[in-house]
Amino acid sequence: MKFAERNANLNAPLNNDTDTLDQFQYFILVAPVLLFSMVAHEYAHGYAALKQGDTGTMAFGGAKPVPVVPRNYRNFKRGDIIVSLAGVATNLVIALACIPLIIIVGLVGSSFRQLATTGALVQTMLRFGIVINLSLVAFNLIPIPPLDGSHVFKYFLPPAWALNYQRLGAQGLLILIVLLTFGRPLLNLWFAPVFFLDTVATRAVFPYIIPSPWTM
Repeated sequence: MKFAERNANLNAPLNNDTDTLDQFQYFILVAPVLLFSMVAHEYAHGYAALKQGDTGTMAFGGAKPVPVVPRNYRNFKRGDIIVSLAGVATNLVIALACIPLIIIVGLVGSSFRQLATTGALVQTMLRFGIVINLSLVAFNLIPIPPLDGSHVFKYFLPPAWALNYQRLGAQGLLILIVLLTFGRPLLNLWFAPVFFLDTVATRAVFPYIIPSPWTM
């Protein structure tokens, strides 16, 4: 069956893979994508810090934060901004890269039917890759210390305000918990671009999705 012959409703979200996947299958597909995305995010911080003059040891093999020493940057403000945005920039690139990869996998799967099942699974993981990486971008840009967005937002504040703002980092985790617990309307607004871009990407790749129990 050709992709163009699929008579499906484009208004129905394609991120309903969980309807046909049990929880274990869902975990198996999502976990490696999430882990890869988080590791890439942290690696980008370390690599950017290295390029900005921090010769500290880079961490490999895990999603834990990469230790950087901002005072080693050749230009503190420039280095701080670049290093802070390196992670979210990497996640954005990964999300965008998933789109042509989904299309390529779809074309290969349509030409070689023996690869269709594997291709459908890969496409599902790549589709998760889009929304996961876009979500990591949005989350890390929340201007609450010590998230990445705070390292950029502080430079828009007067110096005295910026200093007090940075001190919020000690309570940053508590603030995030409160926000996640009681700030759902605000978070929905903040993540609205993620939902929009994910819908746009979904519509773009829809004609190339391989029909399967995971993608129908």
